[in-house]
Amino acid sequence: MTAVQGTDVDIPTEDGTADAYLAHPGDGQARPAVLFYMDAFGLRPHLRSMADRLAAAGYTVLVPNVFYRHGRAPVVELPEFIDAAARPGLFARLGPLIGELTPEVSMRDAGAFLRWLAECPVAADGPVAVTGYCMGARLALFTAGTYPARVAAAAGFHGGRLATETPDSPHLVAGHVTAELYFGHADQDPSLPPEQIARLEEALTAAGVRHRCEVYTGAPHGFTQADTAEYHEEAAERHWAALLDLLKRTF
Repeated sequence: MTAVQGTDVDIPTEDGTADAYLAHPGDGQARPAVLFYMDAFGLRPHLRSMADRLAAAGYTVLVPNVFYRHGRAPVVELPEFIDAAARPGLFARLGPLIGELTPEVSMRDAGAFLRWLAECPVAADGPVAVTGYCMGARLALFTAGTYPARVAAAAGFHGGRLATETPDSPHLVAGHVTAELYFGHADQDPSLPPEQIARLEEALTAAGVRHRCEVYTGAPHGFTQADTAEYHEEAAERHWAALLDLLKRTF
């Protein structure tokens, strides 16, 4: 694995300045870029360690704080370990922030993140990959459909509400996607019931999108997040294998 350099960066957006974490191989050479969308708990040490792991595999990884309108990360104070008892109080504070991230707002931000990567000296020219976790999986799919010329691959893990019956559901952008997609669903996830898994699969297939959707048996929502009680080591390692395989095929 390659030595990694990680730095905090600021990204100008139409609505202000988004703080972010940038990780890349320490040799300073331009590498294929990955836009990494956070889960609801936000930019914190565990997500930085995930970005570092991706960077060590040879990629330049940008993890923006998508809640930047409410301050720099951590926007909400987090315990060192997020157990079941902590979740209700945290989501009472995080829920309104998540609700503000409409497709219009989040895709305006996505444009800023992609422009920043296009100008970043340690990001290679050309399209990028996107990966997202929990709510970030929604953002990854929206980004692939909104900026098809900029996104070559996108992945989402333990994503919720990916294929609802609402008019702004992420699966409805399938017809605009040109990237290859991968989704790793948690089968113990009430935010993505079987009917939504089927609806997403049907939409991607009907649109002719190159994709693979897999259900991780026994995995809870949040299975990649080692600083939470939802962590599932076997599913998390399966996610790393799938993500790195997608990136190798893309770049």
